[in-house]
Amino acid sequence: MATALPHRPVTGIFWMVVTGLLFICVTALVKHMGPRLPAAEAAFIRYGFGLVFLLPAIGALRAAHLTRRQWSLFGLRGGLHGLGVILWFYAMTRISIAEVTAMNYLAPIYVTIGAAFFLGEKLALRRIIAVLLGLLGAVIILRPGFRELTNGHFAMLIAAVVFGGAYLLAKVLTDEVKPSVVVAMMSLFVTLALAPFALPVWITPTWQEVGILAAVACFATAGHYTMTLAFAAAPLTVTQPITFLQLVWATALGALVFAEPIDVWVIFGGFVILGSVTFITWREAMLNRQITPASPATKL
Repeated sequence: MATALPHRPVTGIFWMVVTGLLFICVTALVKHMGPRLPAAEAAFIRYGFGLVFLLPAIGALRAAHLTRRQWSLFGLRGGLHGLGVILWFYAMTRISIAEVTAMNYLAPIYVTIGAAFFLGEKLALRRIIAVLLGLLGAVIILRPGFRELTNGHFAMLIAAVVFGGAYLLAKVLTDEVKPSVVVAMMSLFVTLALAPFALPVWITPTWQEVGILAAVACFATAGHYTMTLAFAAAPLTVTQPITFLQLVWATALGALVFAEPIDVWVIFGGFVILGSVTFITWREAMLNRQITPASPATKL
């Protein structure tokens, strides 16, 4: 539920800060690696390393006794998430870290819209306004007509939609099987989904690139783990606003390490999006349910 164990807010905030730092390490490593490797290949190698973390879940997978429908949903989710990861890798090497981070906040907005269409969720007026504000934040970041938009921007917009769809399927599956099985099956099916895209464009990676992608897998896995610790210690209404620090760190990292100019419109647009997501999360907590994920939940 969205309101699990709200009596350790300081602990929850601490682990959410750590989560943000770990995910920023992921973005920094991918940005540092550059665009030499095709996005599909880089994503495939990253998830290939991630399969190592499936070993503790083998017992749960054997005991799951999944139905044909559940196998199909897992396959569809893996395909969607795999596509989102390819787009994310592509965008990361072509637009600024701050833009990728800010636009990643859009995924929970799309989840809210998708939940209304596919899960029968009712959208009250206040939630509709919050969704519209979130979309306005995207317009502020992109400023179409006032600057040139690249393929990286469009890739990240589509990635947020795809990640949102993958989360909705995860929501359905989590109601039916153990969360550990959902996580394990995602890693497995994402790796399988990436293979046919990666192999036709395969370029032999250097040992440095292999090492970077192995580190990406470790940091991403650690980030998801610390995020669960944050959710166990405090409700989303406490931890969600802390995700805005990721945009601050991403902006600073881009400026100091990669010489990316600071764009105040990106920061402001990200703040608007996260503000709307925080309001939606707060409303769901008041209604004692959870549809909208925390922003980092749609990450690698």
